[in-house]
Amino acid sequence: MTTVPRLSLGLPVYNGEEYLAESLDALLGQTYEDFELIISDNASTDGTDEICRRYAEKDSRIRYVRQPKNIGATPNHNYVFDVSRTELFKWVSHDDLYARDLLKRCIEALDERPDVILAHCDQAIIDGDGRIVQPLEYTLDTASPHAPDRFRSILFEPGGDDFYGVIRADVLRRVKPLDSYHHADRTYSAEMALHGPFHQVPELLYFRRDHPGRAERANPTIRSRCANLDPRRANRLRNPTVRLLGEYVYGFADLIRRAPISAADKRECFAHLGSWLTNRARSGHGERVEDRAPTASDVATVNTIVAGREGRLA
Repeated sequence: MTTVPRLSLGLPVYNGEEYLAESLDALLGQTYEDFELIISDNASTDGTDEICRRYAEKDSRIRYVRQPKNIGATPNHNYVFDVSRTELFKWVSHDDLYARDLLKRCIEALDERPDVILAHCDQAIIDGDGRIVQPLEYTLDTASPHAPDRFRSILFEPGGDDFYGVIRADVLRRVKPLDSYHHADRTYSAEMALHGPFHQVPELLYFRRDHPGRAERANPTIRSRCANLDPRRANRLRNPTVRLLGEYVYGFADLIRRAPISAADKRECFAHLGSWLTNRARSGHGERVEDRAPTASDVATVNTIVAGREGRLA
């Protein structure tokens, strides 16, 4: 009889050969080992397929699927969750790095706090060589017991990669699947936050890589980013930019309407949404943490705590 692991890691990837092996080494070298790694290759045209098959032959925890055509990043993200059947779930990226204890610390937090629905760790932005260039302070109030406060913090505060936390899968099955309009990941995180508090483990264990090939940089416009998320968004007539922005705003309103919170809390959330819209109209687009000036250059920390990087020079 096959034993179902406690955690599924979902890795959607397209043409990720440059950093994929490093990320796989970091994930497979975790001190917490009771997981499956579901890789969905979005019909890559580079060496991604060969790398995935090579690692799958060495580690039975890997389940590798190659899509027959490029279905877009959003359907691919939804796919890896849809085929999982575990208690806990976490999306992972082919170009990010993960300290050995990341999964262990997040799952310990979830076990200690049954009310918490998502756990993540402190993070830093790294460059292509794995150097820390921007340590990030987590300023979101997602641990608040008051749902409207959690919602407000996601609306107004920049940063936070809660989408990539370890999440209780039963919560993910109750929220609307990830969409492909502008900043759909933020509305997705906001909907999760209305189901329960998050926990941020105060240890630097997650390293988000910023490089020229990252999807956000390779697709600089709203339209190109949304088309990368779902090729059907490339149609200008059906998906004008105003629609891509309008769906973003409507996404917040719709998730408040569907949230399992009181009528009073919903009214408070709608008030925060109104304030946010007014603020955006006056000040324009919000801050992106990737655009801040670099504040550090440290690779020794990453090489010390990330599996697979032993022996690399600082």
